[in-house]
Amino acid sequence: MLIVSTVLVGLMAGLFFAFDVSVMPGLAAGDDQTYVTAMRAFNKAIDGNPLFGMVFLLALAAAVLSAVLEFRGGRRAVALWVGAAAVAYLVVLLITFTVNIPLNNELADAGDVTLMKDFEIVERFRSTWVTTNIIRTLLCTTALAGLARALLLHGRTAR
Repeated sequence: MLIVSTVLVGLMAGLFFAFDVSVMPGLAAGDDQTYVTAMRAFNKAIDGNPLFGMVFLLALAAAVLSAVLEFRGGRRAVALWVGAAAVAYLVVLLITFTVNIPLNNELADAGDVTLMKDFEIVERFRSTWVTTNIIRTLLCTTALAGLARALLLHGRTAR
C-alpha cells in the first residue's frame, strides 16, 4: 500500500509540475481567447476522465491506509512520515476544491469566448490559479518526499 500511495502522489506531483513548467507558461504566451479555450478544454478533459478522478482521490486514501497499516505494524516512524505526507496531500485537495475548481467553473461559465470583449476574468484567473498550482506542486512534492522517506524506513525495519 505504501508503494501504491507513493506512485499515486507522484503522478499528481508530476501533473501539477507539468502545468507549472509548460502548460501555463505556454498559454500565457498566447492571446486571451486561446487561453480561455484551452483551459476550458483541459478542465473538461480532466473532469470527464475517471482515471484522473481515481488517482486524484485515491492518493489520499492510499496514504491514510498506509499510515494506519504502518502504525498497526509497529513502524511508528514510518507511519509518521506517511501521515505527514497524507496531511500535505489533504491540503492539496482542499486548495483544489476551494480555489482551483471554483476558478475553473467561473471560467467555464464566462460565456462564449468568441463574444467576450472584456478578458479581465483571464488575468484574475491566471494570477490566482497559477499561484495556487505552484503551491499544490510544492505540497505534492513534499508529500512525495515524505513517502519516499517512509519507503526507505520501511525497508530498513523490514529487514
